[in-house]
Amino acid sequence: MPAALSSVFRRLGAYFRGFSAAQRTVAIIGVAAVVLGGIALASWLGKPDYAPLFTGLQASDASAIVDQLTSDGVPYQLEDGGSSVLVPQDKVYAERLKAASNSLPSDTTSGYALLDNMGVTTSQFQQDVTYKQAMEEELASTIQAMDGVKTASVKLAIPEQTVFTDEKSDPTASVFVATTGKQDLTDDQVDAIVHLTSASIPDMKPTDVSVVDASGKVLSAVGGTTTDAAGKSQTAYEAKTQQSLQAMLDTIVGPGNSTVAVSTDVNSSTAQQTSTEYSVPTGSPAATESAQSEQYSGSGAGATSAGVLGPDNIAGPTDASGNGSYTNTGSSKTNALNQTTTKTTTPPGAVTRQTVSVAVSQKAAKDVDLNGLTQLVESAAGYNAQRGDIVTVQAVPFSTSAAANAQNALDDAAAQQKAQAQQKLMMNLGLIGGIVLVLIAAIVALVVTRRRRPASSPVLVDEVLDADEMAELLPGLGPQTAPLPDPAPGPGALPETLVMPTVEAASLEARKREVTALAGADPAHTASVLRALMEQEVQI
Repeated sequence: MPAALSSVFRRLGAYFRGFSAAQRTVAIIGVAAVVLGGIALASWLGKPDYAPLFTGLQASDASAIVDQLTSDGVPYQLEDGGSSVLVPQDKVYAERLKAASNSLPSDTTSGYALLDNMGVTTSQFQQDVTYKQAMEEELASTIQAMDGVKTASVKLAIPEQTVFTDEKSDPTASVFVATTGKQDLTDDQVDAIVHLTSASIPDMKPTDVSVVDASGKVLSAVGGTTTDAAGKSQTAYEAKTQQSLQAMLDTIVGPGNSTVAVSTDVNSSTAQQTSTEYSVPTGSPAATESAQSEQYSGSGAGATSAGVLGPDNIAGPTDASGNGSYTNTGSSKTNALNQTTTKTTTPPGAVTRQTVSVAVSQKAAKDVDLNGLTQLVESAAGYNAQRGDIVTVQAVPFSTSAAANAQNALDDAAAQQKAQAQQKLMMNLGLIGGIVLVLIAAIVALVVTRRRRPASSPVLVDEVLDADEMAELLPGLGPQTAPLPDPAPGPGALPETLVMPTVEAASLEARKREVTALAGADPAHTASVLRALMEQEVQI
């Protein structure tokens, strides 16, 4: 070991041996805490980051994958009730490829791949059943890809084809969905499942799809709407109208000086209307046109008839000669017509009536024309008198108790936060002060322990100074010097028998002053050092 390093270890050992029992206990506890903290930090830094290997596994697949990881010696973690397996980030791809080579996880749904196993001898019934199963599995796998969906199952009820259109019925579908954890599907996700399923099957409508979750709750019923479309439309309309009116009133009377309430009646049913209009195109020729003309003439014997009855049953005169004629003309024309057929479907949620109530603070309404403000509210709300809309604007006294309570609550919260901040600051300052005091006490204890050793305890020369330093400090001590007598108990005096070699006067005086100062500062320590040197000289 190098001399410098050996000297450092000797000095550290000397410092430690100079500690008291309490100081040694504190030092040992501190070193142990540092070592344990380093071990914990190294363990935390060396812990690998885990990433999902597979999620949404069946119990059999999870068991097989865990067996594979155990045989490979790869650490793993299980989450989501054992359906998700996590491994270290650097092992994900290797273990995933190895699991794929072992056909894990096993795919129980094949989708349209089921059609590949059909032979030429397959009956029409088997083909229909296999095709329906393939569509069910494809839809289930697609729905399972949605966020929050753990398991999905689709059952289709497709009626047989028939040439009798009056007996034809629409296909229906039932969808079972199990979510991860206790997460619930949103209305948008239910709508997506319904429309995805209905759009995949010919002649299926969104109202023909039923969605049920794992708790048995019906999210979409056959024959009804997927969600409360009318309620959603009503809520959205009321919120939008109220927000726009409140923004206008805040600009006019100031924030907090008005409040708005909007209530609407909406139509929750769906209506369809078909209308047909006809019009004659201008300047277009007739589709069909025909003309008819008839003319007769002749003569005969005189008639004995009295003639034809006229008014008041009086016979009119007749031509007795029998000569007569008949003429008839006519025309028929069929004009071209434009036919326009319009089919109108009214979705649920159409507003049939609305009521708007506005309350303005009396203090803020002193300089405001309420009639003009009412007209502004009617215009902004889309007032329609024909459907029975009502708009009411009144100036009323506002209660300030809520504002006062809110302000008091804010003041209390601010005061509490300030007190907590001050308390935290004082705790931090106390902690820092305690640490500083401990450090100062440790330094002082080290200095005092080094300079004030018990007089009864022997002091070795190599605990304080090595041979070179001692020779430099007391050059007169050597083989040629005489043994030193025991030092006098009085402080500051050196034995007269100490013989110094011949050196320059200035250097000699400087060294004498250093030795004198050392002896005056710690006489007992100086005596111990000189005694040790004397013993070394005697041994030499």
